[in-house]
Order: sequence, then structure tokens, then C-alpha cells
Amino acid sequence: MLKVSYKMKLKIVLSVFITGFLVTCSQGNKKQPSNPKAQAIVEKAITAHGGKNYMDVKINFDFRDKSYEAIRKGKDFTYTRSFTDSVGTISDTLSNKKSLIRHVDGLAFNLSDEESKKYADSVNSVVYFALMPYNLNDPAVLKEYKGEATIKGKTYHKIFVTFKKKDGGTDYQDQFMYWINKTTNKMDYMAYNFHTEGGGTRFRVAYNPRIINGITFLDYVNYKGDDKFRPIQDMDKRFLKGELKILSKIELKNISVKFLKS
Repeated sequence: MLKVSYKMKLKIVLSVFITGFLVTCSQGNKKQPSNPKAQAIVEKAITAHGGKNYMDVKINFDFRDKSYEAIRKGKDFTYTRSFTDSVGTISDTLSNKKSLIRHVDGLAFNLSDEESKKYADSVNSVVYFALMPYNLNDPAVLKEYKGEATIKGKTYHKIFVTFKKKDGGTDYQDQFMYWINKTTNKMDYMAYNFHTEGGGTRFRVAYNPRIINGITFLDYVNYKGDDKFRPIQDMDKRFLKGELKILSKIELKNISVKFLKS
């Protein structure tokens, strides 16, 4: 999962049909607004990673064997994933105004509702993670401050994120934890519980930060434990104890950022 506007799940929470990343079942619809301290920390993190540069922009990058384009204009967005396989050249386009549309060799291709949802979640989750932490201010996101932690000599704020069931997407039960560096306001670690395809728990360590036209992009080492659905608040401790195993690497390549004219 690099998981793109929320959530391969994480998925990245951008519209009713694609947002789905972050809310716990037990709290249901009784959730309270985000904690003011957590909100303030997230605001600083978004600013540190790119702030206003995320708006009115076209971002292109490659992830594994596919190319992605994310266009954001005000509150509107359009995400496109392109790749070639045995069928031909495939283009999947998702926006906040339309559900996912697939073209094969330039011609519209009919998808079942299940396929459309599956591909929309996939596109959304990849872009979501690529633009992290920008999407943490989407309306369906609920944020809680969970104190501080020290990892490898650096101090972090711990921000727990869930989603409202309404507008939270199909994966609204997923949970996330972000470790925000107190000095740099950058996000260096994240963890999440997800429920798709059998579910599980992941811990990601950011590396290879690079700033392109004012936006910070990160790659990740993706870790997993031997068990599922452990409390994600403690994943940093398990990481430091060596209890997690490397599952994969999340690497963005050929990144370009172009600002759109207003």
C-alpha cells in the first residue's frame, strides 16, 4: 500500500467515495472534534512539508510500475494512474466530482461497481501517502494528541488519527498514528491498522527526504509484526526493540511539481 485521498489503504479522505482511511469502530458517530493541540501540531507539520504549495499544483511521479498525476485546484482534485499491461495502455482517473473512469488504449472501459471501488481506493491511497501529511486536514479526519515519544535520540509528538463514519469512506475503521519531530515539525514515522484484504498493522520509517518546488517528498521502509491489530501507539517501541520485520520499501521516482496559474 503506498495507500493515495485516504488510503493501498492508508488507503492518503478527500470525498465521500474515495476518502476512507481513518476512524475506529468503537467510537462510531459519537466522535468529538479534533483536539486543539493535535490540530496545531498537524498545521505546523503541513506547513513544514509544503503548506500552500500543495494547492493549485500538478504533481507527477512514478511508483513501482505505474505513473501518477495529481492535480489540485482549490478544493478540486483529479488523480490519474497510467500503466501498460497485456490488455494495453490503461488510464484510471479519479476526481472529487466523478467516480473512477478507466480508459484502455484511449477508449472508455466499463467497470463493475466492485472494480471501480477497488481501483479508486488504490489510486487514492498511493496519492494520499505521496502527499502526506497534507490530507490530514480533510474534514473527515479526527486528530488526538497522545503525548511525546523519543526515537533514536529525537523527540516526537504522537498524533492519533481516525475518521468520521460519514464521509470517511469505505475504510473509515482504519487507524493511524503519526510521529511529528518536535524540532523540524516533519513527519518521520507513521503506523496504521487497516482492514482490507485481511487487514494488518504496519509501521513506516521515512527516509530520503527531498524538497521539490517547496514540497517535501518521502520514501518509506514498511515494517510489519507477527501479529495483527496491535495498538499502533506502541509500534515505535516495538520498532526500537527489533520486533518488526521489513516488508517492503515505498519509493517515489521521477517526481515533478508544476504550479498552476490561477
